[in-house]
Amino acid sequence: MNVLSRRRVVAGAVALAAAATFSITSCSSSDDSAAASGTTSSTGQFPRTVDHFRGSTEIPAAPQRIVALDNSFTDAVLLLEAPLVGYVDYREPGLPDYLGSSRDEFAAEAESVGKVSTASLEQIAALQPDLIISAEVRDGKNYEQLSAIAPTIFTETTGPTWKDNIRLVGKALGKEELAEQKIGAYEERAAAVGAEINDTASNPVISVVRFAGEPTARLYRTTSFSGIVLADAGLARPQSQGPDPADPDNIMQAISPELISEAEGDAIFVSTWQDPAGKSAEAAKPFLESPLWQTLKGRKVDVDDARWMSPVSIQGAHLILDDLSDTFGVDKHSG
Repeated sequence: MNVLSRRRVVAGAVALAAAATFSITSCSSSDDSAAASGTTSSTGQFPRTVDHFRGSTEIPAAPQRIVALDNSFTDAVLLLEAPLVGYVDYREPGLPDYLGSSRDEFAAEAESVGKVSTASLEQIAALQPDLIISAEVRDGKNYEQLSAIAPTIFTETTGPTWKDNIRLVGKALGKEELAEQKIGAYEERAAAVGAEINDTASNPVISVVRFAGEPTARLYRTTSFSGIVLADAGLARPQSQGPDPADPDNIMQAISPELISEAEGDAIFVSTWQDPAGKSAEAAKPFLESPLWQTLKGRKVDVDDARWMSPVSIQGAHLILDDLSDTFGVDKHSG
Protein backbone atom coordinates (compact mmCIF):
# COMPACT_ATOMS: atom_id res chain seq x y z
CA MET A 1 0.00 0.00 0.00
CA ASN A 2 1.48 3.42 -0.96
CA VAL A 3 1.58 6.33 1.48
CA LEU A 4 -1.43 8.11 -0.05
CA SER A 5 -3.58 4.98 0.08
CA ARG A 6 -2.51 4.28 3.65
CA ARG A 7 -3.49 7.80 4.68
CA ARG A 8 -6.89 7.36 3.04
CA VAL A 9 -7.44 4.09 4.92
CA VAL A 10 -6.49 5.71 8.22
CA ALA A 11 -8.57 8.81 7.63
CA GLY A 12 -11.57 6.75 6.59
CA ALA A 13 -11.32 4.46 9.61
CA VAL A 14 -10.98 7.33 12.04
CA ALA A 15 -13.87 9.24 10.46
CA LEU A 16 -16.04 6.14 10.69
CA ALA A 17 -15.00 5.62 14.30
CA ALA A 18 -15.85 9.18 15.25
CA ALA A 19 -19.27 9.07 13.56
CA ALA A 20 -20.37 5.63 14.62
CA THR A 21 -23.12 5.04 17.12
CA PHE A 22 -24.23 1.65 18.27
CA SER A 23 -27.09 0.21 20.24
CA ILE A 24 -25.29 -1.68 22.99
CA THR A 25 -26.85 -4.52 24.85
CA SER A 26 -25.22 -4.64 28.27
CA CYS A 27 -24.65 -7.89 30.07
CA SER A 28 -27.07 -8.47 32.91
CA SER A 29 -24.17 -9.01 35.28
CA SER A 30 -21.29 -6.64 35.86
CA ASP A 31 -19.14 -9.46 37.10
CA ASP A 32 -16.18 -10.24 34.83
CA SER A 33 -16.42 -13.94 35.60
CA ALA A 34 -19.94 -14.03 34.19
CA ALA A 35 -18.96 -11.86 31.23
CA ALA A 36 -16.04 -14.11 30.43
CA SER A 37 -18.27 -17.20 30.31
CA GLY A 38 -20.19 -16.01 27.25
CA THR A 39 -21.35 -18.23 24.42
CA THR A 40 -18.91 -19.08 21.63
CA SER A 41 -18.43 -21.76 19.03
CA SER A 42 -16.18 -24.73 19.68
CA THR A 43 -12.50 -24.11 20.21
CA GLY A 44 -10.79 -22.90 17.05
CA GLN A 45 -13.96 -22.51 14.96
CA PHE A 46 -14.93 -19.22 13.29
CA PRO A 47 -16.98 -17.17 12.83
CA ARG A 48 -17.90 -16.95 16.50
CA THR A 49 -19.86 -14.60 18.72
CA VAL A 50 -18.28 -13.64 22.03
CA ASP A 51 -20.31 -12.24 24.92
CA HIS A 52 -18.42 -9.65 26.97
CA PHE A 53 -19.00 -6.71 29.30
CA ARG A 54 -20.39 -4.37 26.65
CA GLY A 55 -22.53 -6.88 24.77
CA SER A 56 -21.83 -9.42 22.02
CA THR A 57 -19.27 -9.19 19.25
CA GLU A 58 -18.96 -11.36 16.15
CA ILE A 59 -15.42 -12.31 15.19
CA PRO A 60 -15.49 -13.56 11.59
CA ALA A 61 -12.09 -15.27 11.44
CA ALA A 62 -9.17 -16.16 13.71
CA PRO A 63 -7.59 -12.79 14.59
CA GLN A 64 -4.24 -12.10 12.94
CA ARG A 65 -3.80 -8.40 13.83
CA ILE A 66 -4.61 -7.79 17.48
CA VAL A 67 -4.43 -4.52 19.42
CA ALA A 68 -4.39 -4.78 23.23
CA LEU A 69 -5.11 -1.62 25.23
CA ASP A 70 -3.88 -2.74 28.66
CA ASN A 71 -0.60 -4.41 29.55
CA SER A 72 -2.48 -7.36 31.05
CA PHE A 73 -4.17 -7.98 27.70
CA THR A 74 -0.85 -7.64 25.89
CA ASP A 75 0.48 -10.37 28.16
CA ALA A 76 -2.61 -12.51 27.57
CA VAL A 77 -2.34 -12.28 23.77
CA LEU A 78 1.33 -13.32 23.83
CA LEU A 79 0.61 -16.01 26.43
CA LEU A 80 -1.91 -17.50 24.00
CA GLU A 81 0.58 -17.34 21.11
CA ALA A 82 -1.39 -14.91 18.95
CA PRO A 83 -0.12 -12.10 16.68
CA LEU A 84 0.01 -8.68 18.36
CA VAL A 85 0.32 -5.53 16.24
CA GLY A 86 -0.50 -2.81 18.76
CA TYR A 87 -0.15 -2.20 22.50
CA VAL A 88 -0.09 0.63 25.05
CA ASP A 89 2.95 1.74 27.03
CA TYR A 90 2.50 1.32 30.76
CA ARG A 91 5.69 2.46 32.49
CA GLU A 92 8.50 2.36 29.97
CA PRO A 93 8.18 2.49 26.18
CA GLY A 94 8.17 -0.89 24.47
CA LEU A 95 7.30 -4.41 25.48
CA PRO A 96 8.86 -5.47 28.81
CA ASP A 97 11.75 -7.91 29.05
CA TYR A 98 9.80 -10.45 31.12
CA LEU A 99 7.83 -11.36 28.00
CA GLY A 100 10.98 -13.01 26.68
CA SER A 101 11.03 -14.68 23.26
CA SER A 102 7.27 -14.27 22.78
CA ARG A 103 7.96 -10.65 21.80
CA ASP A 104 9.98 -11.74 18.79
CA GLU A 105 7.74 -14.64 17.89
CA PHE A 106 4.32 -13.00 18.13
CA ALA A 107 4.97 -9.24 18.31
CA ALA A 108 8.02 -8.61 16.14
CA GLU A 109 6.40 -5.64 14.37
CA ALA A 110 4.07 -4.49 17.14
CA GLU A 111 3.78 -0.74 17.66
CA SER A 112 2.80 1.42 20.60
CA VAL A 113 -0.47 3.32 20.15
CA GLY A 114 0.05 5.55 23.18
CA LYS A 115 -0.23 5.23 26.92
CA VAL A 116 -2.81 3.37 28.98
CA SER A 117 -6.19 5.17 28.84
CA THR A 118 -4.88 7.68 26.26
CA ALA A 119 -4.45 5.44 23.24
CA SER A 120 -4.68 7.13 19.84
CA LEU A 121 -7.68 6.05 17.75
CA GLU A 122 -5.86 7.18 14.63
CA GLN A 123 -2.83 5.03 15.42
CA ILE A 124 -5.05 2.05 16.20
CA ALA A 125 -6.91 2.43 12.90
CA ALA A 126 -3.64 2.74 11.00
CA LEU A 127 -2.65 -0.73 12.17
CA GLN A 128 -5.80 -2.18 10.53
CA PRO A 129 -6.53 -4.59 13.41
CA ASP A 130 -9.01 -7.43 13.20
CA LEU A 131 -9.50 -7.54 17.00
CA ILE A 132 -9.26 -4.92 19.74
CA ILE A 133 -9.18 -5.87 23.43
CA SER A 134 -9.68 -3.46 26.33
CA ALA A 135 -11.68 -2.85 29.51
CA GLU A 136 -14.45 -0.52 30.56
CA VAL A 137 -12.19 0.94 33.23
CA ARG A 138 -9.62 1.80 30.55
CA ASP A 139 -11.53 2.81 27.43
CA GLY A 140 -15.24 2.80 28.22
CA LYS A 141 -15.75 6.18 26.57
CA ASN A 142 -14.22 4.90 23.32
CA TYR A 143 -16.08 1.61 22.91
CA GLU A 144 -18.20 2.74 19.95
CA GLN A 145 -15.24 4.28 18.13
CA LEU A 146 -13.08 1.22 18.71
CA SER A 147 -15.88 -1.08 17.52
CA ALA A 148 -16.10 0.93 14.30
CA ILE A 149 -12.44 0.17 13.61
CA ALA A 150 -12.54 -3.58 14.33
CA PRO A 151 -14.40 -6.21 16.38
CA THR A 152 -13.88 -5.16 20.00
CA ILE A 153 -14.28 -7.04 23.27
CA PHE A 154 -14.28 -5.48 26.74
CA THR A 155 -13.91 -6.80 30.25
CA GLU A 156 -15.28 -4.66 33.05
CA THR A 157 -11.93 -4.15 34.72
CA THR A 158 -8.39 -5.44 35.00
CA GLY A 159 -6.45 -6.53 38.07
CA PRO A 160 -8.21 -9.07 40.31
CA THR A 161 -10.19 -10.56 37.38
CA TRP A 162 -7.01 -11.43 35.47
CA LYS A 163 -7.71 -15.16 35.15
CA ASP A 164 -11.22 -14.68 33.77
CA ASN A 165 -9.88 -11.96 31.48
CA ILE A 166 -7.41 -14.48 30.02
CA ARG A 167 -10.30 -16.89 29.48
CA LEU A 168 -12.25 -14.20 27.60
CA VAL A 169 -9.24 -13.46 25.39
CA GLY A 170 -8.97 -17.20 24.79
CA LYS A 171 -12.56 -17.30 23.56
CA ALA A 172 -12.00 -14.38 21.21
CA LEU A 173 -8.91 -16.09 19.76
CA GLY A 174 -10.44 -19.56 19.52
CA LYS A 175 -7.89 -20.76 22.08
CA GLU A 176 -10.02 -21.65 25.08
CA GLU A 177 -8.17 -24.91 25.71
CA LEU A 178 -4.76 -23.23 25.59
CA ALA A 179 -5.97 -20.59 28.05
CA GLU A 180 -7.06 -23.28 30.51
CA GLN A 181 -3.78 -25.14 30.02
CA LYS A 182 -1.72 -22.03 30.81
CA ILE A 183 -3.81 -21.15 33.86
CA GLY A 184 -3.75 -24.74 35.08
CA ALA A 185 0.03 -25.05 34.67
CA TYR A 186 0.56 -21.84 36.65
CA GLU A 187 -1.81 -22.95 39.43
CA GLU A 188 -0.05 -26.33 39.64
CA ARG A 189 3.31 -24.60 39.96
CA ALA A 190 1.99 -22.16 42.58
CA ALA A 191 0.66 -25.02 44.69
CA ALA A 192 3.98 -26.90 44.46
CA VAL A 193 6.10 -23.86 45.37
CA GLY A 194 3.77 -22.93 48.23
CA ALA A 195 3.69 -26.46 49.64
CA GLU A 196 7.48 -26.61 49.76
CA ILE A 197 7.67 -23.17 51.40
CA ASN A 198 5.14 -24.21 54.02
CA ASP A 199 7.07 -27.43 54.70
CA THR A 200 10.47 -25.80 55.00
CA ALA A 201 9.46 -22.56 56.73
CA SER A 202 6.63 -23.86 58.97
CA ASN A 203 3.72 -22.12 57.27
CA PRO A 204 5.07 -18.56 57.20
CA VAL A 205 2.82 -15.51 57.18
CA ILE A 206 3.52 -13.36 54.11
CA SER A 207 3.07 -9.58 54.17
CA VAL A 208 3.16 -7.30 51.12
CA VAL A 209 3.94 -3.59 51.57
CA ARG A 210 4.21 -1.01 48.82
CA PHE A 211 5.40 2.58 48.72
CA ALA A 212 3.82 4.39 45.78
CA GLY A 213 4.67 8.07 46.27
CA GLU A 214 1.87 8.72 48.75
CA PRO A 215 2.04 9.77 52.43
CA THR A 216 0.69 6.33 53.27
CA ALA A 217 1.98 2.80 52.74
CA ARG A 218 -0.15 0.21 50.97
CA LEU A 219 -0.78 -3.20 52.46
CA TYR A 220 -1.95 -5.45 49.63
CA ARG A 221 -4.92 -7.66 50.43
CA THR A 222 -5.72 -11.20 49.36
CA THR A 223 -7.98 -9.65 46.68
CA SER A 224 -5.04 -7.99 44.89
CA PHE A 225 -2.99 -9.55 42.10
CA SER A 226 -0.09 -10.47 44.37
CA GLY A 227 -2.61 -11.58 46.99
CA ILE A 228 -4.23 -13.99 44.53
CA VAL A 229 -0.83 -15.45 43.64
CA LEU A 230 -0.02 -15.96 47.33
CA ALA A 231 -3.44 -17.55 47.86
CA ASP A 232 -2.86 -19.89 44.91
CA ALA A 233 0.37 -20.89 46.62
CA GLY A 234 -1.52 -21.60 49.85
CA LEU A 235 0.52 -19.08 51.86
CA ALA A 236 -0.89 -17.43 54.97
CA ARG A 237 -1.42 -13.67 55.18
CA PRO A 238 -1.69 -11.21 58.09
CA GLN A 239 -5.18 -10.40 59.32
CA SER A 240 -4.67 -6.80 58.16
CA GLN A 241 -4.29 -8.03 54.58
CA GLY A 242 -7.38 -10.19 54.32
CA PRO A 243 -10.51 -9.16 52.38
CA ASP A 244 -12.05 -5.81 53.25
CA PRO A 245 -15.39 -6.60 54.93
CA ALA A 246 -16.78 -3.22 53.88
CA ASP A 247 -15.66 -3.44 50.24
CA PRO A 248 -14.85 -6.87 48.75
CA ASP A 249 -13.34 -5.20 45.67
CA ASN A 250 -10.78 -3.23 47.70
CA ILE A 251 -7.30 -4.57 46.99
CA MET A 252 -5.26 -2.70 49.60
CA GLN A 253 -5.25 -0.90 52.93
CA ALA A 254 -3.51 2.47 53.23
CA ILE A 255 -1.76 3.03 56.57
CA SER A 256 0.13 5.86 58.24
CA PRO A 257 3.64 5.39 59.73
CA GLU A 258 2.05 4.99 63.17
CA LEU A 259 0.25 1.83 61.98
CA ILE A 260 3.22 0.14 60.36
CA SER A 261 2.96 -2.72 62.87
CA GLU A 262 0.06 -3.98 60.71
CA ALA A 263 2.67 -4.91 58.11
CA GLU A 264 4.12 -7.57 60.40
CA GLY A 265 4.68 -11.04 58.99
CA ASP A 266 7.27 -13.79 58.96
CA ALA A 267 8.39 -12.44 55.58
CA ILE A 268 7.65 -8.85 54.56
CA PHE A 269 7.95 -8.22 50.84
CA VAL A 270 8.61 -4.52 50.24
CA SER A 271 7.91 -2.96 46.85
CA THR A 272 8.63 0.66 45.90
CA TRP A 273 7.35 2.30 42.75
CA GLN A 274 10.35 3.57 40.81
CA ASP A 275 8.96 6.88 39.61
CA PRO A 276 11.35 9.14 37.64
CA ALA A 277 10.98 12.02 40.13
CA GLY A 278 11.89 9.85 43.10
CA LYS A 279 8.71 10.72 44.99
CA SER A 280 8.15 7.16 46.17
CA ALA A 281 11.57 6.94 47.80
CA GLU A 282 10.95 10.23 49.61
CA ALA A 283 7.47 9.18 50.71
CA ALA A 284 8.87 5.92 52.09
CA LYS A 285 11.37 7.62 54.40
CA PRO A 286 8.92 8.37 57.27
CA PHE A 287 8.20 4.63 57.36
CA LEU A 288 11.67 3.21 56.81
CA GLU A 289 13.29 5.66 59.23
CA SER A 290 10.67 5.18 61.91
CA PRO A 291 11.68 3.27 65.07
CA LEU A 292 8.46 1.26 64.56
CA TRP A 293 9.82 -0.11 61.27
CA GLN A 294 12.78 -1.51 63.18
CA THR A 295 10.49 -3.28 65.62
CA LEU A 296 9.00 -5.46 62.89
CA LYS A 297 10.32 -8.96 63.50
CA GLY A 298 9.72 -10.38 60.04
CA ARG A 299 12.41 -10.77 57.41
CA LYS A 300 12.22 -7.78 55.07
CA VAL A 301 12.69 -8.58 51.39
CA ASP A 302 12.93 -5.83 48.79
CA VAL A 303 11.31 -6.83 45.49
CA ASP A 304 11.08 -5.21 42.08
CA ASP A 305 7.88 -3.18 41.79
CA ALA A 306 7.85 -3.85 38.05
CA ARG A 307 7.65 -7.59 38.80
CA TRP A 308 5.11 -7.62 41.63
CA MET A 309 2.75 -4.79 40.72
CA SER A 310 2.80 -4.09 36.96
CA PRO A 311 2.46 -7.40 35.06
CA VAL A 312 -1.00 -8.54 36.12
CA SER A 313 -0.84 -11.77 34.16
CA ILE A 314 0.31 -15.37 34.14
CA GLN A 315 3.78 -14.13 33.22
CA GLY A 316 3.76 -11.77 36.21
CA ALA A 317 2.49 -14.49 38.54
CA HIS A 318 5.42 -16.68 37.54
CA LEU A 319 7.80 -13.81 38.40
CA ILE A 320 6.34 -13.63 41.90
CA LEU A 321 6.73 -17.40 42.29
CA ASP A 322 10.38 -17.04 41.24
CA ASP A 323 10.96 -14.46 43.98
CA LEU A 324 9.17 -16.57 46.58
CA SER A 325 11.29 -19.60 45.63
CA ASP A 326 14.51 -17.60 45.88
CA THR A 327 13.54 -16.03 49.20
CA PHE A 328 12.78 -19.33 50.90
CA GLY A 329 15.41 -21.36 49.06
CA VAL A 330 13.03 -23.92 47.57
CA ASP A 331 12.75 -25.53 44.17
CA LYS A 332 11.23 -23.21 41.56
CA HIS A 333 9.16 -26.08 40.09
CA SER A 334 9.42 -24.30 36.77
CA GLY A 335 9.83 -27.43 34.66
